[in-house]
Amino acid sequence: MIYTCTFAPAIDYTPYVDHFETGKLNRTAEVNYLPGGKGINVARVLSRFRTEVTAFGYVGGFTGVYLKQILHEQNIRTDFIETNEITRINVKIKSDVETELNGPSPKITSDMYAQLLEKVELLEKNDWFVLSGTVPTGFDLTALLNILSSKGIHLVADIAGQVLHEIVPYRPVLVKPNLEELGELFDTTLLSVDEAIPYAKQLIELGVQHVIVSLGGDGALFVSAQEVYYAAAPKGKVVNTVGAGDSVVAATLATYCETGDWQQAFRFGVAAGSATAFQLDLCKQQDVLDLVKQVIVKKI
Repeated sequence: MIYTCTFAPAIDYTPYVDHFETGKLNRTAEVNYLPGGKGINVARVLSRFRTEVTAFGYVGGFTGVYLKQILHEQNIRTDFIETNEITRINVKIKSDVETELNGPSPKITSDMYAQLLEKVELLEKNDWFVLSGTVPTGFDLTALLNILSSKGIHLVADIAGQVLHEIVPYRPVLVKPNLEELGELFDTTLLSVDEAIPYAKQLIELGVQHVIVSLGGDGALFVSAQEVYYAAAPKGKVVNTVGAGDSVVAATLATYCETGDWQQAFRFGVAAGSATAFQLDLCKQQDVLDLVKQVIVKKI
């Protein structure tokens, strides 16, 4: 079984405005209300690949009820922990220039964290645990990581910032920084695939088993102890970048669990990231199948 964990799920309210102007009344041509949060996005794409998944996280209030309702309608199991706060709403204005306004993350108390640890204790050896998105400031992941390690649970992390340094010693099976995040980890600026490779290899030397560096429209890089691969992104019109990286993680994981082939999994992951970027919502499996033939993986 695959479990995703999102500390700060959201409802993404996305209005579409022809020409958004600050300080004035703007009328929307269309709006969408979608589940948000990186781990939630991973769970939704996994479900679309017919992969069983359970979503962990913290929800509350009427927005939390709505979030659970949508996920259940999409055949996604949830095992959320209730908070005393309303699940945040993120506003993502789509216009000639995109504008985003993200709500605050919930405060996670020690009791709420203990509830998460109790759930994780019930996971079984060789289950997968996907930790995605923002970890609350000052939050100590040590207890969670120790449980995952001791039980032989496969860890996948898509976490930005210095928190990833805390995770690396626990030998995650896969991490997926983008180019900017990889550079920040090593206090440098990276601008190209060639510059990214030695730093991705450093993550491998530190304990990570596989690294995917997402490069946006330039594709992605896959690095393991034995191999380095590069894949250019399929061509198409970018409509929406929200969830593209999460789609890479989900499709890579779903394909690997089915085939046991990391190269094939990487190929499907790159196709999924583009498939999401080319539409308003997250990709479906058929969208990925339509694009994957365009993804050429080259060994470096």
